[in-house]
Amino acid sequence: MSQDEVVTHSFVRDVPLPSGKTLALITLDNGKDHTRPNTFGPIGLTELDGVLEQQRSRGASGEIHGVAITGKPFILAAGADLSKVNDIPNRDVAALLPKLGHHVFGKLEDLGVPTFVFINGLALGGGLEIGLNANYRTIDASAQGIALPEVFLGLIPGWGGSYLLPNLIGIENALTVMIENPLKMNRMLKAAQAYELGIADAMFPAAAFLEDSVAWASKVIEGSVAPKRKNTPGKIERTVKWDAALAIARKTLESKIGTVPVAPYKALELLKAAKSGSKAECFALEDAALAELIAGEQFRASVYAFNLVQKRAKRPAGAPDKSLARRVTKVGVIGAGLMATQFALLFVRRLRVPVIITDLDQERVDRGVETIHSEIDKLAAKGRISSDEQNRLKALVHGTTDKADFADCDWVIEAVFEELAVKQNVFADIEQHISEDAVLATNTSSLSVEQIGERLAHPERLVGFHFFNPVAVMPLIEVVRTPQTTDEVLATAMATAKNLRKNAVITKDTPGFVVNRVLAKLLGEAMRAVDSGTSFADVDEALAPLGLPMAPSELLDLVGLQVGAHVLDTHHRAFPERFYNSENLHKLAEYGRLFEKDSKGKIKGFDKKALKIVSGGTSPLDKAEILRRVQDGLADEIHRMLEDGVVHGAEDIDLCLILGAGYPFQMGGVTPYLDRVGASERVFSDTFHHPPMVALD
Repeated sequence: MSQDEVVTHSFVRDVPLPSGKTLALITLDNGKDHTRPNTFGPIGLTELDGVLEQQRSRGASGEIHGVAITGKPFILAAGADLSKVNDIPNRDVAALLPKLGHHVFGKLEDLGVPTFVFINGLALGGGLEIGLNANYRTIDASAQGIALPEVFLGLIPGWGGSYLLPNLIGIENALTVMIENPLKMNRMLKAAQAYELGIADAMFPAAAFLEDSVAWASKVIEGSVAPKRKNTPGKIERTVKWDAALAIARKTLESKIGTVPVAPYKALELLKAAKSGSKAECFALEDAALAELIAGEQFRASVYAFNLVQKRAKRPAGAPDKSLARRVTKVGVIGAGLMATQFALLFVRRLRVPVIITDLDQERVDRGVETIHSEIDKLAAKGRISSDEQNRLKALVHGTTDKADFADCDWVIEAVFEELAVKQNVFADIEQHISEDAVLATNTSSLSVEQIGERLAHPERLVGFHFFNPVAVMPLIEVVRTPQTTDEVLATAMATAKNLRKNAVITKDTPGFVVNRVLAKLLGEAMRAVDSGTSFADVDEALAPLGLPMAPSELLDLVGLQVGAHVLDTHHRAFPERFYNSENLHKLAEYGRLFEKDSKGKIKGFDKKALKIVSGGTSPLDKAEILRRVQDGLADEIHRMLEDGVVHGAEDIDLCLILGAGYPFQMGGVTPYLDRVGASERVFSDTFHHPPMVALD
C-alpha cells in the first residue's frame, strides 16, 4: 500500500427516515477541496470495505434499513488513483487494484439491505461504477462530468462497469458511454443525459438534492416506489440487437482509429461477454483485461499524454513571468477572409473586447463582418449563447479600410497570404498607425517570424501565434519567439492564448516550428516511397503501426495538396539533405485531387488519374523498410530539434502533436513510440525518456 496515498475516507452517519427507519449515509471525502477529487487507492478501498461490512452487520441486526453513499460537495469520486501508476513493478501487482475494487464495490449489490448511491456531482470511471454496483441511484440535476472515460486512457471500466452498464441501459447506450464518448475527446454526460439513459433512477434539483434523495430512498425501502428502467435490455435486444451493435461498433472503430489501439477492442470483448455471462465470470474477465492493459505500454503512454495535457500544458515550459503580460483591450485583425473571420470570432467570444478587421477594399471588409455576425447568429440559434450576448458580441465587431482605426489596438494579428513580402508589407504599413506598446502577431505556419519583422521599426514587438485549423476547435497555439521578441510580448502572447482557452507551447523561430516539421518529415518519406513506385495504399498500410489519427494519404488530402507541397518545399530549402522534395506532389497539386469522393465529401477511393500521375517509379519499397525509414527519420529530426532548442523538451514535441495534429493518447505522442521500437537507440544511441515507457513483465 502506498503510504502517501491521498486517502478518500468513508464517513458514516445515521439519517432517520420519515417511516421511523434508519438510513446509514456514507460520505466519501479525501479532505481536499474541489480541485482534488475523491479517488480510490488501496487504503481508501480497504477502509470502505470495512465500513460496508459494519453496515452489513447493522442491517442484519435491524439497526439500519438501508445504506447510501454520496460524496463531498460537487464530487462523488473520480475513480482509481492513477498518480502512482509508474511505480507498479510488474503485471502481478497491476492485477491487485482491479480485484480489490471488485471485491469492495461488489458488496453493494447484496449487502442485506437496499443500497443507494446519491450522485451529487462529478462521477468518473470507478466513481460512476460505485453507483452501478448499488441497487439504486439518484442524481443531482446540476451534476456534470458523468462518464466512463477509461478507453480514453487506454483502459476499460474495470470495477464492474463493462458488465453492469450494458445490462442496465442496453448495449447501444453502453457503447456510446464506454467507447464512443471517450474517443470523442473524452465527452462526458450531464445529469439529464445520464437520467435519460437510465444510469440514474431519479433526478432532483441541486438545492435540496440530499433531502430529496433520502426521502426517495425511504419510499423505496418502504416499497411505495419501484423505479421503472425502460432501457434495461430484454430478450429481443439480447438475441437480435446485441451482436449486431457490436459488429457495427467494431467496423466503425476500424475505419476511424485503425487497429493499433488495444483498449477499445478489449472493451468490445467485455461487452460481448456481458450479454450472457454471469456477473462473476464477467468481473473475472474485467480483472484479467485491466491487469493486461495496466501492464501494457499503451496505458503508460496514455497516462504520460494525460499528464502532458493536464499539467505541462497549464504550466508551459519557458514562459516568462505572468505579471509581465500587458492587457488586451482591443484586437485588430488584418484580413477579412476565412482565417481572419475565424480569428475575429474567437477573439470577440473569448476576450469580450472590441475587434476590428481590415482588408484591401470595403466590399471585402463588409463581407467579413457579415460572416462574423452570421456565425454569432448561428451560435445563438443553437442555444450556445443568449440573445443578449448575441447582440453584445455583434456590437463589438467592426470593419474598416482606414488603418488609423487600429490606433488603440493592443494586439494586431495578420491572416493574409502565406508569402514573406506580403506579411512584411502589411506589418510595416500597420506599424505606422499603432502605439509602441501594441503587440504584432503573425499566424505564419512556415515562414521565418524574424524575417517577417525585418521591415518593422520595432521588431521586438513581433511574435509568432500559429493556430491550427479549425481555429475554434483545435486547442494548440505554437507561440514563436524570435531573438528580438521581448519577455513582455511573449508573456502577453501566452496570457492571450490562455484567455482564448487554448494551450500554448513556446517554440524557437525555425522552419515548420514543431507540428509542421514533424509532419513534413513523415509526409516527405511517404512521398519518397510513392515516387519510388510504392502505391499510396501500401504506404498507408506500412505506416499504420505509428497509430496516426489518419493515414498519410488522408492527411495530405486534409491539409490540401498545394499546402502539402509548400510545406515540403519549405523544409527542403531549409534542410535539403534531410527533407525530401517531391515533384509528383506538385503535379498532384496542379491536378487538384487525390481521392474520389461522394456528394457528402466521403472518400470512395483513390482518383485514377492521380494514381497515374505518381505511377512512374520502378523501385517500390517494402513495407518494413518504409516504416523503419520513417521511424528513424522522425527520431533523427526530433533529436536535432531538441539539440537545437526548438522546444524545451521531448514532452513539448508530444504535447504539440497531441493537441495540434490529433495524435492519440495511447501513443503518448511520438517520442515514447520511437523509444519503444528502438528507433531512438538506432539513431542516437539513447532514448528520449528515461526510463522508456515499455510494457511490464
